[in-house]
Amino acid sequence: MDPILILDADKYITWSLKTNLETCQYPVVVADTLESAMRNFSEFQVSGLITEYSVGSVSTLEAIRKLKNTSPEAYVMMVTDKEMKDDEYEEIIQSGVDDYFLKPTPFRKILLHLKKGLKFRNFLIEKKTLERAMEALYSSKGDGVAKIGGSLSV
Repeated sequence: MDPILILDADKYITWSLKTNLETCQYPVVVADTLESAMRNFSEFQVSGLITEYSVGSVSTLEAIRKLKNTSPEAYVMMVTDKEMKDDEYEEIIQSGVDDYFLKPTPFRKILLHLKKGLKFRNFLIEKKTLERAMEALYSSKGDGVAKIGGSLSV
């Protein structure tokens, strides 16, 4: 299983999430700066990101966009103490955040949404793998197979 990356400058939050997730058998990597998170994105294939809205005075939205560009199937949860206006909330969702919660959030709720998000991630990966296999199969057949509007038909 690919690790979950936790990005938050609050040591207590990261320790608490890391401890609880590891108890549930999830591999976890912790970053307390945007720079270390970006290094982790390139070093590890992360399955999910749990992040604060900002680390220090820096917004995490650009890191989320970069993660989603390289791993569009990665699950992203934002757990923050920052109340959002409608336009800020819209920007968060458009950046690639799958779930958004205000602190304090019970760990059970985080875990349930993480499980749901990772299940959907696995579905997307499986779908992509099957599409590639079908594409290879049909392209090797040649006759009687046509690609119409992004999908294959016989």
